[in-house]
Amino acid sequence: MYDRRGSRSNSEDDYERDRRSRTTHRDDRKRDGPRDSSGNRKRYRRSRSPDDRRRPRSTSRDRDYNRGSEHRRRRSPDHDRHSERSSYRDRARGDDRDSRGAGGKQVVKRNGPLPSQADSFAVTQGEEPPKPKEKPNYGNTGALAAASNSVVQSDGSKIVLKYHEPPEARKASPKDEWKLFVFKGEDIIDTVPLSRRSCWLVGRELAVVDLPAEHPSISKQHAVIQFRYIEKRNEYGDKIGKVKPYLIDLESANGTMLNGKRVPESRYLELRDKDMIQFGQSTREYVLMLAPKD
Repeated sequence: MYDRRGSRSNSEDDYERDRRSRTTHRDDRKRDGPRDSSGNRKRYRRSRSPDDRRRPRSTSRDRDYNRGSEHRRRRSPDHDRHSERSSYRDRARGDDRDSRGAGGKQVVKRNGPLPSQADSFAVTQGEEPPKPKEKPNYGNTGALAAASNSVVQSDGSKIVLKYHEPPEARKASPKDEWKLFVFKGEDIIDTVPLSRRSCWLVGRELAVVDLPAEHPSISKQHAVIQFRYIEKRNEYGDKIGKVKPYLIDLESANGTMLNGKRVPESRYLELRDKDMIQFGQSTREYVLMLAPKD
């Protein structure tokens, strides 16, 4: 006789086993991921750009170093000053130990070679060591320059010149006729054509001066009227040179006056037409004039 319950129970069991096997297989596939045709599991890599780099990880040593540097930065300035003072004291003590010998005496350091044995014995016996010979000195003494700037008189005596012409010394141009008029009060007592020479020395030393002045307040070599060639540039950058007269005081005792004002010593001052010069306390007036051109 056919058992309907038994056949039904067997079919239900088969269905349940089939469902469980399919569920288990599906879960395994979800867990394992997709596989290729050979049954191997596929692996996917995340795409990276060329700028992506692996981030370095800090180790415990780096963290300790950073903590130490931060601690050093947070130290107080008083602690730093104290450490600097202690280092200075240690250096000073070390230098003091080096400068003292084994017996604690101060060691005197001297430059130059050690003394000879004879000199050492002479000092211990109370005698003075012989002085070293003086070496020849080949430096400039100035005697040659003084001899070249000196004038020998008939009696054999020499007069040293206080002034010598500069490299830019020139005679005045023939087109420029400079003259020096000497006034005593309102009268013209002398006229000096300055264009004949490049240098005119004024003073009381008749053996060397070019323009004698006999007033006692005037020095032997008082002042100089010097013609100099000076170059200047115009607004276009071109060099334009011209010979002009200049006045220089040779450190005289009573000075030199230009248009009523005292001129500085040992300094060139440009002279212009109708300038008035006075030497010392003399009342004579020296007026510079430039002749008009035709």
